[in-house]
Amino acid sequence: MKTTLDIPDLLFRQAKARAALRGVSLRQFVTEALEDKVAPSSTRRFGKDEPPWMQGFGALADLKNETRRVEKRIAEAFESIEAEDRG
Repeated sequence: MKTTLDIPDLLFRQAKARAALRGVSLRQFVTEALEDKVAPSSTRRFGKDEPPWMQGFGALADLKNETRRVEKRIAEAFESIEAEDRG
């Protein structure tokens, strides 16, 4: 079924970004979010790719971007060290 929703711009951008990080379409992301929201609390899921024990660590999900940023900085640092060693 198709429908039109008026979603605040910031919320739309956040949802689109999270969907991209998970590698799913915005449609799939919104569908899963709505399924989680309307499901009874005892049967809510936290994502198909996350094991049940991750429920207690949901707040840590946002660290993926920070981890990527740190890994990038480390890689950049090692590139400059290798260049100096070659000189």
